[in-house]
Amino acid sequence: MSDTPDIIYTKVDEAPELASHSLLPIISSFAKAADIDVELRNISLAGRVLSQFPDYLTDDQKVSDDLAWLGEIVKKPGANVIKLPNISASVPQLVATIKELQGQGYALPDYPYEPSTDEEKDVRARYDTVKGSAVNPVLREGNSDRRAAKAVKNYAMANPHRMGDWSSDSKTHVASMPGDDFYANETSATISADQTGGAKIVFTAEDGTETVLKDGLSYDEGTVVDATYMSAATLRDFIRKEIDSMEPGVLFSVHLKATMMKVSDPIIFGHFVAVYLEDFISKHGDKLKELGWNPNSGLGDLENRIKGDATLEADYKSVMDAQPPMYMVDSDKGISNLHVSSDVIIDASMPAVIKAGGIGWGPDGEPAPTKCCIPDNCYAPVYDETIEYFKQTGKLDVTTCGAVSNVGLMAQKAEEYGSHPTTFEIPAKGKVEIVLDNGGVLHSHNVDAGDIWRSATAKKAPILDWIQLGIDRTKATGKAAFWLDENRAHDAELIAYVKPVLAEQGIDIPIMAPREATRFTLETMRDGEDCVTITGNVLRDYLTDLFPILELGTSAKMLSIVKLMNGGGLFETGAGGSAPKHVQQLMEENHLRWDSLGEFCALGESFKFLADAQSKASAQVLGEAVEAATQKVLENGNSPERKVGQNDNRTSHYWFARYWAEALAAQSDDAKLAEHFKPVAAAMAEKEAQIIEELMADQGKAVDLGGYYHGDEEKTYAVMRPSATLNAIVD
Repeated sequence: MSDTPDIIYTKVDEAPELASHSLLPIISSFAKAADIDVELRNISLAGRVLSQFPDYLTDDQKVSDDLAWLGEIVKKPGANVIKLPNISASVPQLVATIKELQGQGYALPDYPYEPSTDEEKDVRARYDTVKGSAVNPVLREGNSDRRAAKAVKNYAMANPHRMGDWSSDSKTHVASMPGDDFYANETSATISADQTGGAKIVFTAEDGTETVLKDGLSYDEGTVVDATYMSAATLRDFIRKEIDSMEPGVLFSVHLKATMMKVSDPIIFGHFVAVYLEDFISKHGDKLKELGWNPNSGLGDLENRIKGDATLEADYKSVMDAQPPMYMVDSDKGISNLHVSSDVIIDASMPAVIKAGGIGWGPDGEPAPTKCCIPDNCYAPVYDETIEYFKQTGKLDVTTCGAVSNVGLMAQKAEEYGSHPTTFEIPAKGKVEIVLDNGGVLHSHNVDAGDIWRSATAKKAPILDWIQLGIDRTKATGKAAFWLDENRAHDAELIAYVKPVLAEQGIDIPIMAPREATRFTLETMRDGEDCVTITGNVLRDYLTDLFPILELGTSAKMLSIVKLMNGGGLFETGAGGSAPKHVQQLMEENHLRWDSLGEFCALGESFKFLADAQSKASAQVLGEAVEAATQKVLENGNSPERKVGQNDNRTSHYWFARYWAEALAAQSDDAKLAEHFKPVAAAMAEKEAQIIEELMADQGKAVDLGGYYHGDEEKTYAVMRPSATLNAIVD
């Protein structure tokens, strides 16, 4: 494709971005030898923030809106994008980024929590485009095919990770709302020909006052449109009941995803904080309001605001001591499950508890069983069934278990993850309706003040593409199931799409509700067979952490291919949930344990896609050599380890580059590449000891990156490319 680079690599955040400073120069150098250009585009949180405020910046501070540019590129047939995990920003992360950039001399406006002027509303609107999952819906113009590369799966079976032991009497369990949640209140409809066109979301208060919550909506024929709400009163009653029913020795926790569900889940999180501190807030409400504290911002922000006020600190401690002990994000630092909403990431936290045998870590730093509150019943049954299954059967044998892959419906902002602009906290008792331009009412719900109402869509073309991708992967794999619940309104509409296609193609793939599909998948993998989970968007996100963490020990090593609907390819490199801890360790000890295996897998697929899309034989050779190098990194134990003095990300990149060069030098399909890489491979082997010594010389020492969200490039390259010998060979 002449108007775009051969391969586009993404600049992101935290550990994956640090690793890129070491790996990308290697990739670019090797690709250049095959006349393949690799271009870097900035979708980092800091880059996205800066791109929204050109009018506040000097000319040399301005950055292009690379996310918007990429949003157009991924709609083109030959698009080839390698996407690393980026921050899905919570408000605290966004505010921290703004403060860091301001400290570096960027005259950005403060984040307006409660905008009142037109200028503040404009600023807030710009910042809101950056919050939460702002990147993925733009880039994912296709559905997801996510699975473990064969080399990764084989290595995991031969080198099993540690699984915690389960006991049948474990007190760890999932608690969810008795009703009046998103699941119970959902209505759904598939748009007919006479319903196409514009629509708006209207709130009508009890006194008849109408407010248009969202105008300018447009629905195509065949689009599935959902609407639902969660009762705030029922949610708070549920939280109180679960706190009151805590057993001694059990930790209290909530599991949400405020980073992706950036409107609804911070509010739900705030209700947990508010109920947990109900007595404290009742006593000091006026003072807390004066301090500007909002329960949605968590306990961490509260502790910062009351610091130095002896009365508030004493009462806070008293209330906390009286409540059940909490599941901790970091018990050494006193960071609890209710400290920051962006730390509450269900697809990382729940698999960790399950992998450990139903164990969380308490404030005392000791392991304990955990009450896992997952309020909404759309997805809580998945984790509930997984826990009950392991209580009955014991831990998984990872040396024999089958592989679980996923085909996920996510194209064009499908389902809940595309619902941010149509999610609202209701201001008063009344009614919310989706009103079509033809005068018809598509959905209507009676609501109370504080309820969380949302609408989501899934378009016809992505649904059909997803079904076909699921069929194709089932034929290639063997066993599979569509995870759809006929008793859930949205799923029933999707089933009406799925069944005719299955019948037309003469293939029998079972359709199961998430609870039943969970047990079916666990039993299949325990029997040593591979299985495809064919799911919607949220389950795609959850399951591609849950099952890989169980079978591989991590979700960061998955091969994630988004088959873009117009013919391009988006190659994702795994999860970034543990990235903050990795950055912290690097800054304190100059040891980065981030594993770039996901990048290696994505890179190989990207080169092979390029070979097919542009008939570039040299790209195929590069891709096959990447796979050979990846296999050797695993077989020879060159992956990063946890402690100073062991292999880290930079040494693993040396070994990857060396094995890659050796594979290219040894192949016979491209004589020019073989000739080019023979001296490269020889130099890397000859100078191995010197390179390793240079890479590890400063481990154990603190390093300065010049920033967390917006580091200094020269300082970061100096830290991540410390071997002058290796750099000379690569460059």
